[in-house]
Amino acid sequence: MPELPEVETIRKGLNQLITGAVIIDVAVFWDRMITPPFSTGKFKKALRGETIHTVERRGKYLIFLLDHWAMVSHLRMEGKYEVNHSGDPIQKHTHVIFYLADGRQLRYLDVRKFGRFTLLPIDKREEYEPFKKMGPEPVADFFKLNEFRKDLSKSSRVIKAVILDQNIVAGVGNIYADESLFQAKINPLQPANTIGPAAAKRLRDAIIDVIGRAVEAGGSTIRTYKNTLGEAGKFQVSLAVYGQTGKPCPRCGHPIEKIRVAQRGTHYCPHCQKMKKA
Repeated sequence: MPELPEVETIRKGLNQLITGAVIIDVAVFWDRMITPPFSTGKFKKALRGETIHTVERRGKYLIFLLDHWAMVSHLRMEGKYEVNHSGDPIQKHTHVIFYLADGRQLRYLDVRKFGRFTLLPIDKREEYEPFKKMGPEPVADFFKLNEFRKDLSKSSRVIKAVILDQNIVAGVGNIYADESLFQAKINPLQPANTIGPAAAKRLRDAIIDVIGRAVEAGGSTIRTYKNTLGEAGKFQVSLAVYGQTGKPCPRCGHPIEKIRVAQRGTHYCPHCQKMKKA
């Protein structure tokens, strides 16, 4: 699943390629991707003649800012964008095509068909329900330690589940949760309300650092991810624990183990990330 660093990299690529482009028509081949209150027909009609001014991001969502509308796009598991010329063959799993006035096409591809599109009036985008509930972006200016510590103290859930909760901090997914917990030396099964002030600071700082470095590297290519320019991410070469089952821990040499936490495959070092007593 594309996480924040991958979505941010896609956003940058889209802005490089389609800023100022005018949508003249839209084709939708999988109606379920268009969410209420818009039907497919109304979605297509609303977008005709709209200019793409810029693409923003909130958490794992892309937000296309048009003349009158904000088009919110969630890639879910396998969604991706490509910019093609009109004569290019339409690939399998292409479900939405935005026809641009300059003859190019912005195509949305999704093997699992889980991606979704929502249209909101441009001045109402902050009222989108997922945005109202979403936690701060994982950057120092917004992700405040005191608020994070309060959130941890209120929850008896395991810490990995808590940092995957988009209401606590936006954009952290499975890969970067494992990496952040390893960097902070916290066991993924540790109850959140047993994490002390020093450990909470280490984890908050680790999340900011890991996400920041992943953004700089263009994200991680684990299976199929490529950005809008067709480039693979590079952060996977820096992964300490994710996908490293059986390999020596880069800190202590103990084999990395994989367990199931919060319904996710979870990689950690049982020697470096020991459970702490409450």
